[in-house]
Order: sequence, then structure tokens, then C-alpha cells
Amino acid sequence: MDVERSTGDEQAARWNGAAGQAWVEAQAVLDGLLRPFEAPLLDAVEASAGPAGRVLDVGCGTGGTTLAAARRLGPAARCVGVDISEPMIAAARERAEREGTAASFVRADAADHAFEPGAFDAVVSRFGVMFFADPVRAFANLRRAAREGAGLRFIAWRGPADNPFMTTAERAAAPYLPDLPERRPDEPGQFAFADPDRVRSILAESGWADVDVRPFDAECTFPEGELVGYFSRMGPVGQALREVDEATRTKVVETVRAAFEPFVHGPEVRFTAGAWLVDARAS
Repeated sequence: MDVERSTGDEQAARWNGAAGQAWVEAQAVLDGLLRPFEAPLLDAVEASAGPAGRVLDVGCGTGGTTLAAARRLGPAARCVGVDISEPMIAAARERAEREGTAASFVRADAADHAFEPGAFDAVVSRFGVMFFADPVRAFANLRRAAREGAGLRFIAWRGPADNPFMTTAERAAAPYLPDLPERRPDEPGQFAFADPDRVRSILAESGWADVDVRPFDAECTFPEGELVGYFSRMGPVGQALREVDEATRTKVVETVRAAFEPFVHGPEVRFTAGAWLVDARAS
């Protein structure tokens, strides 16, 4: 759920460095937090691909959705996850081997990777497509990888107003971390697809038809004991905290933890996440 803007090269550097490693370290927490978004993706996979289908999971991270799709479809299916982050792909491969689940993973930029043309029956993504520097070019490349009539379904965040939890850390930390990146609409980052009309335009221009964008809200939870680790490692605040002195870090952590108090309910952190559920068809 990182929000920092960057070019393609900067994205690769960041996700192959500390940001990618942070996601690996927080894998269990993030899998639990994002699990409410899994079911609609698996339903789409089952409808588009079937038990012998071929599925591409874009921005697969540590492989949670890819592995869930492989378990849902069974051993005859071919489920492939692609991500720009070597640390996360390595973690995904380890998970697949440990579970004995028939999924494979490719470390590549999905925007320009040379996928086999028409190789996939379904393309899905859980918060993995908002970071493309050129989203039209990226989705055109994914369209080439999909067979005629293949289904596309992805989940992307709506705007900050629908996701106050997501901006709590940076709002609280701003007085102590003045160089936090400014959010700019439509630039690569967490809320790049906040505008549904922009999403429709990108997909239509890149060769996808029957585009449908509708809101999807989910109740997300994770253990309260993981909260400090979550905000001090993830996103722009987590990145900034790697560069500050210990006194500043202590003050930021105290201030940000207090700001999250409205989301803390006993042993759990709970919040409503606002996303778009986006469907399209390879025309």
C-alpha cells in the first residue's frame, strides 16, 4: 500500500530494495489485512479460466493471490505471478515450494515483459497496477498477453477521502517529516486510479472492452501489536524513518501511533477500505 510516486526505473530500484524487503517482512500481516479482496478475484479467475485455465496475476508481490488462484483451480491450471521486485518474487517462490502449490513466478516489469501472445485466459491484480509510468502502454502489453475474450479483473484503491486510514501516518508525521512526497492526482502511486473515468479511458485506449468500474468496500483487520511495525516500515513514512535520527524517529512513532487510536478496537486494528472493482474483456 505504498504511495510514493516514481518513474519506472525508480520503481524498480525501490521495490528491489528496502520497500520490497519491508513487504516480505510484513507478508503475514499484509496477507491477512488484504484477504477480504481475495474472493472477487478468485471468482473472476474461476469464471474466466476454469480448472485447466491460464491465469496471470499482475503485481503479485509475495504471491498470495497467485497461490490462492492455483489452489482454487487445481493442478491442471497454470497460474503465473509477475512482479518487479526480486525479494517479493523470491518469497513467493519459497511459499509455492513450501506449500507444494503449482504456481510459477516471473521477476519482470509487466508493462513491457515479452509475455507469450494470447497465453492467458484471465488477468487479475490486487493493488498491483497503479504504479505504471505509462498505464496505457502497460495495459496494452497485458492485452497482448491475453487471449481473445479473456477476462481482466483488478482491484485498485479509490481516493484518499474514501481511505482515511491510508493517509493517517503521513498526516500525523508531516510536522516532523517535511519532505514527505506530495500526492498528485493521476501520477503513479496508491491512488493513481482514484478517478473511475480515467480508468475507463486507459483500458479502452489499450484494447480492453466492456469496461465496468464499481465501488467495493471491505472491512480490514490486523493485530494491534503489528500497528507500529506496519506504519514504521510501509509507505512514505516508513521510507522516511530510515533516514532520520533516533530522536525524530521516536517522536514520529509516538505521534503517529496516537493518530491511529480511532482505528484501534481492543486487540485489533479495524478500518473500512474503499476500492474499485474493475472488469474488462480482451476484445
